[in-house]
Amino acid sequence: MSADPAAPAEGAPASPPRVPLKIEEMLAAASLGLVAIITFANVLTRYFSDISFAFTEEFSICLMVIMTLFGASVAVVRDRHMRITFLVNKLSPCWRRRAEMFSMAAIAVMFAILAVFGWQFAYDDYRFEVTSPALGVPQWLYSLWLPLLSVVITGRALGALVRLAGRGGA
Repeated sequence: MSADPAAPAEGAPASPPRVPLKIEEMLAAASLGLVAIITFANVLTRYFSDISFAFTEEFSICLMVIMTLFGASVAVVRDRHMRITFLVNKLSPCWRRRAEMFSMAAIAVMFAILAVFGWQFAYDDYRFEVTSPALGVPQWLYSLWLPLLSVVITGRALGALVRLAGRGGA
């Protein structure tokens, strides 16, 4: 494993992705920053005035889901996703590459399924005019992020799969 966190892992595709990874990194960082600001403001307000901004929890949860999905997209591109390496490290380079390709295909399929069912979920929220409990805003504004970012992760996994397949041999 490389000391540089931005460097791809050992089994990662050699060529860089066509779409810059900075997009997801910046949006994940912005989500984290907004969660920190909202939480800090809530703590200060509660401390100095005994008033709680409990309704901000809706925004914080939505931003944490967004941040997690952007982070998952970055992890897929950098080949930093969770895996069990005990058996894979014992394989030959050819079989290790095949295992990595299978892993990327499984990630793509799983997030494609999540995008389809997430879309149905968001559409139901829209169709039935579901509103959030605290703020009363349309719930689909929160739930729409799941299918959208699942499509992004699916695309990133498919891109990594193509780069792995193009690497050939070992």
